[in-house]
Amino acid sequence: MATSPPLLALRGVGVTFGGAPVFSDIDFAVGRGDRICLVGRNGGGKSTLLKVLAGTVEPDSGERFVEPGIRIATLAQDVVAAEGATVADFVTEGLPEGRREEEAYRIVEVLDRLRLDPSLAMATLSGGESRRAGLARAFASDPDILLLDEPTNHLDLPTIEWLEGEIAAFRGGVVVISHDRKLLETVGNRTAWLTTGRLLQRDAGFIGFDDWRDTVIAEQEAELHRMDKKLAAEAEWLHRGVTARRRRNQGRLRALMQLRSERAATRREPGTAKMAIESAAPSGRLVVEAEGIGKRYGDRTIIRSFSTRIMRGDRVAVIGPNGAGKTTLLRMLTGDLAPDSGSIRLGTNLVPLYYDQRRESLDPDATLWRTLCPKGGDSVMVRGRLQHVVGYLKDFLFPESKALSPVHMLSGGERSRLLFARLFAQAANFLILDEPTNDLDMETLDLLEELLADFDGTVLFVSHDRDFIDRIATSTILVEGDGRVEEFVGGFSDHLRHKRTQEPAVPAAAKAQPKGEAKPKTERKRLSYKEQRELDQLPGRIETLEKEAEKLEAALADPGLYARDRARFESSTARLEAVHAERTAAEDRWLELEEKRQTLEEAGS
Repeated sequence: MATSPPLLALRGVGVTFGGAPVFSDIDFAVGRGDRICLVGRNGGGKSTLLKVLAGTVEPDSGERFVEPGIRIATLAQDVVAAEGATVADFVTEGLPEGRREEEAYRIVEVLDRLRLDPSLAMATLSGGESRRAGLARAFASDPDILLLDEPTNHLDLPTIEWLEGEIAAFRGGVVVISHDRKLLETVGNRTAWLTTGRLLQRDAGFIGFDDWRDTVIAEQEAELHRMDKKLAAEAEWLHRGVTARRRRNQGRLRALMQLRSERAATRREPGTAKMAIESAAPSGRLVVEAEGIGKRYGDRTIIRSFSTRIMRGDRVAVIGPNGAGKTTLLRMLTGDLAPDSGSIRLGTNLVPLYYDQRRESLDPDATLWRTLCPKGGDSVMVRGRLQHVVGYLKDFLFPESKALSPVHMLSGGERSRLLFARLFAQAANFLILDEPTNDLDMETLDLLEELLADFDGTVLFVSHDRDFIDRIATSTILVEGDGRVEEFVGGFSDHLRHKRTQEPAVPAAAKAQPKGEAKPKTERKRLSYKEQRELDQLPGRIETLEKEAEKLEAALADPGLYARDRARFESSTARLEAVHAERTAAEDRWLELEEKRQTLEEAGS
């Protein structure tokens, strides 16, 4: 299906692990100009297929063809460097041995574009820096084919945008595995879907994939239904006492046995993980209040005089370049790190849950069973009730056969699902998520988005997934570096629109104004005195209402109040409803005035 003569091709390829087929009978070709989005469920074999294409995994059946003289560069999910290697050493190893000195200039160019110090030791790099080193190694070799496995993991937004431009301009063939919908929609011109051990392909980019996938699944289910009906009819014929000794029946009996064999071998597309988040008792209305917080490390200012209020139900994204201070801000806002200046106030009744982007809390040598039952036994407490660990693992799409497998045998997406399984067994009202989308397949990512959108607690998350931010965030905090932090309403697309409004307009040629024509009225560049005074007073008003609501809620929490003093119970209930309405109106008014203030200041700057 390549759009040009193939540089790399697979014919009838199959791979089996532990006696079970990962995929079989796959035909796949990559030609110049192909930008192929390889998608499918976690654990379905995408990374294995990429390794077969690269030649690092031998297929159990079929053939691999490579045009002589072409260069293939790969980026694996985990970047592994030799002990003691520097960034320059690691990238140089990706060049052909006989041409390393001749092509060394490429290393300098690509490391400069990716903002990487060639003298840094690979062992000291952060996740984002390791990823950039892997990309530098792939692009510096001037390959004919690029094989990229989750290239956006740990990357910041500027680097992702750089990567999109590089892939779009690349003249060879590209195969990319990614959960980043924006990336796939931007760069792809072909789609390959690895599902139930088969590779389905379409000569179109990722846009429209969801509709195509749903159509294919519906057709598969209809075919399985027809097969099941035929099996039932043939089984009834057999049960009526037809003897196999009769020659005319033997052919039909063999056909029935063959149909049963085909039905048993048929694999369905895995269902969706049964993830669920149970909300703990509601927190106070105020979750986090930061006033003029700052943080320095040595001579470097990380955060300078930043203020924010996070209210119950908010879903706040934190974005910015790697190393700008996102994690530092996250730790300060959650009370894990004290600011050098300013103050942090956390709300009442907070029950937090933390998701760690590097999954360091998972013991790689522990089994999945032991991960969920660290104290032994065969049951896990899931949102207040005991559930057998194997059944709970199945809810997260882990078959029973994997329950005793070590964590290090899992794919990146499977490890993420395991961590979610452990986290979501607990109730919470405040989720703190550091890069939660890394390695997740599309279906699990869609489910996570639905869960977070319906969660009635508060979510504070770091992400570089633009589509995820747009779907989830009610507001976004941009950590720009050098101490600059800015908050705005909405998601990533809103950030782009906000950014465009700040860019200076190209001045138009001044037009001569006719003599005697009245000058246009000068537009106001700030709030009126009355509006500014109202804006200044609203936070105090909101805080007063919050305190009153907390007192009323505490009083109404008394189970004996209704029996003792029904009138007080009813008046407190009515007043609590009124306070909630007044507070909501005050918050809406504050947001309206604050947005107006920002718009006027930007227009006047």
